[in-house]
Parts: sequence; structure tokens; C-alpha cells
Amino acid sequence: MPEGDTVWRTARRLHAALAGRQLLRTDFRVPRYATLDLSGRTVDEAVSRGKHLLIRAGDLSIHSHLLMEGSWQVYRPGERWRKPGFQARVVLETAAATAVGFQLGLLDVVPRSREDEVVGHLGPDLLGPDWDEDEALRRLRLDPERPVGLALLDQRNLAGIGNIYRCEVCFLARVHPLTPVAEVPDLQQVVRLSKQLLEANKDRGARSTTGGPAGGTIGRAGGYWVYGRARQPCRRCGGPVAYARLGNTELDQRDLYYCPRCQPGPAAGPTV
Repeated sequence: MPEGDTVWRTARRLHAALAGRQLLRTDFRVPRYATLDLSGRTVDEAVSRGKHLLIRAGDLSIHSHLLMEGSWQVYRPGERWRKPGFQARVVLETAAATAVGFQLGLLDVVPRSREDEVVGHLGPDLLGPDWDEDEALRRLRLDPERPVGLALLDQRNLAGIGNIYRCEVCFLARVHPLTPVAEVPDLQQVVRLSKQLLEANKDRGARSTTGGPAGGTIGRAGGYWVYGRARQPCRRCGGPVAYARLGNTELDQRDLYYCPRCQPGPAAGPTV
């Protein structure tokens, strides 16, 4: 699932391609909006809200969420798509560019006055103008017994953190992901590290959390401290990075990477 920095860049790309331009053709390829035609409207802006995207045109907003497989791509007029057409869920065409949303996990069209119905539940956006550290801390502390590794992924607490940043932030803060929120020695540090990492990567094409070259030198996960590095040496202490699954149910369990030496705490279940 894309992290908040990826969605932020996507919104910037869509804004550059569509904002201020009239829609010549729209094609919503989902049953609910199959007959909807927004041609003739002018796109005002495209913005991110955590991991959600809003494309505003007049009094309507096109709301989407990428979930695991989704993406938005922008093409020149007549340019061949890089993904198959059957994966397209919406096509927005102007004279200068065509934006295509592929395999979108969520797609809604709502009045702008009712955007809160689709994004109002979100906590402060780590990359948004509404960022409020105190409010994020307040929300996290509402459930003091919840493992911090789950609380950070809850977009109602703070919006924009995905699984990669969850693992990396906990490592940098030397906090075991299963530590209850109330027992985290410095919760403010955890929140500030989350903000710092997303800010540092929002303009980068390849993400890095180590301060080294994006992508690093050890394969795809070379730019990370622990994420994707199960059984490899910890870059801080040299011990093996552990792997587990963390979630409330089988459906929402996510991969978890941590260093048992650098992040001592309760057992996180089977490791590999």
C-alpha cells in the first residue's frame, strides 16, 4: 500500500497536469458512475489528504484511494498507456493531458461540501496544512494499551504512515512495535520522526530512511534500516533483523520488521 509521501507526489503530478484546465472527456469505468459525465467542468486542484486523493472540479470532488494496487498515471494526448485498459477505473481527459486511475481501491464522486464524509475521519495529515502534532499525540493516547505499531497505522490518529514508515520509525526510536502506547518512553519523538521521514522523502523518486542513497546498495530494500531486511544484519548492532506479522485480524495483518537487540520488548510472535 503506498505511503503518504507517494500519494502526496501523485497529487502534485495530477495538479500540474489538470489544474486550471477544462475536462473534455471523462470516463468512469465503475458501475456506480458509469453514466456520470464531468466534461465541460474545469479542474480547480488535486490535493492529498493522508493516503486519499481529491480532484476538485467545481462543486464536485473525485475521491480515490490507491489501497494496495492502485495508481494514477498522466499521459500526453494520444500517448499509449503503460497499463492495460481493463485496469482503468476512471479517465480524465483535457487538451493537454490525460489522467488515468488504474486499479483504484476506492472511487467516489461527492459534493465538495460533503468531503468530510470520505476524509473527515482522518487524523492530522503529516504532509498537509492541517498538521497538528498535539492533536496527533492526543489521539494516540486515547487508547493507551494499544501497541504503538498498530496505533501508528491507524489513519484516524495521524494520516500518511504506512507499513514501511511504521517499521522504520519504531526502529529509529528504539521502540518495539508491540510496546503499548502508554509505555513508549518518548511518544513525541515517535511522532516527530514520522513527520521528518515523510518530509524528507516527499520530493524523492526513491525512498530512503537511512540518510544514504535512495534504494541503497543491498537490493530493493537497501535504503531502509529494517523494512524488508529479515535475517539480514541490523545496520546498527549487527544482529539479525526479525520478521513477524502484526494486526488485529488475519485480513489486516501486515509485515513487521524490527531488531530484537535495538528494540527490546514483548515477543512479537514467530520470527524468521
